Amino acid sequence: MVKGYLLIGLSATGFGLMPVFATFAYRDGLTLATLLFLRFALAAAVFVPYAIRHARRTGPPKRADLLRLVVLGGVLYTAQSALYFSSVKHISPALAALLLYVYPALVATVSAVVGRDRPSLAIVGSMVASFAGVSLVLGRIGADLDIVGVLQVLGAAGVYTAYILYGDRVSARVHPVVMTACVSAAAAVSFLLYGAATGDLRLGFALRGWLWVLALALISTVVAILCFFLGMTLIGPTRASIGSMLEPVVSIVASAVFLSSGLTWLQLLGAALVLTGATAGVLSRRPSPPGPQPAPPPRQLSRDHGTAPPPQPSRDHDATPPRSGQPPPRR
Repeated sequence: MVKGYLLIGLSATGFGLMPVFATFAYRDGLTLATLLFLRFALAAAVFVPYAIRHARRTGPPKRADLLRLVVLGGVLYTAQSALYFSSVKHISPALAALLLYVYPALVATVSAVVGRDRPSLAIVGSMVASFAGVSLVLGRIGADLDIVGVLQVLGAAGVYTAYILYGDRVSARVHPVVMTACVSAAAAVSFLLYGAATGDLRLGFALRGWLWVLALALISTVVAILCFFLGMTLIGPTRASIGSMLEPVVSIVASAVFLSSGLTWLQLLGAALVLTGATAGVLSRRPSPPGPQPAPPPRQLSRDHGTAPPPQPSRDHDATPPRSGQPPPRR
């Protein structure tokens, strides 16, 4: 079990460093479209060969599932990533990572509203704690806090909620790594087309920028997702999701160390409330009844942390909110 927690810690660390890597990449001349196209293209180059081998053994996903994966990656995950990575141009990576973590409370609440789960005190507490924490974190928006960045990252949390709930339709039928490969490839194509259409796809950035591209694609995407998968098989999806709460903590510490961009004590109190609400959102999901369980879907490349919705209950009948996971691959 210790090994499982260590793997989840490594995964959360990789995802937590993602907005810091993005900040350095922007400083070296990368544009949003260039950075995210390269990130998803490199991740797809790693995952697609495995997906092809898996499809040869078990058969490819059904056409309807492939279409849903295209929507997940090419529309929803593209929008979430663009909003999240745009936000760190306006606000600190620590604040962006923290505000993104209202999504577990949103998932729990929307699931209750649409009838997927019975509303409970845990769901209400999750929402209250999360938004009380956000209020403390934001404080008074002024010269030091850009409203554009705040709205972008809260929009990313909202889109990620839709991504997770929509991804539930396909995650039980498609292998996690196959799902991650398809979502990554679809997102790469979307950013390629967007960059080409807007002229924002430019490769003439500083040579050092490739260091941040590789760090983002390999450490904060491939390694983070694989460690999450491996850790989840050892400790179960609920413990894995709660362990992933380390992600915004890593972002806060890394921002303070590398960017001299920390949070005030009042904001740290708000951070604790946000993470408490996120944990309550995780635990508010009801366990599945005994019986065979579907394979867990891939994590968010995504808090941009990942690229696929989070795991479903495993054979230990844990309850977990959809995640990148997280994102599935935020995250």
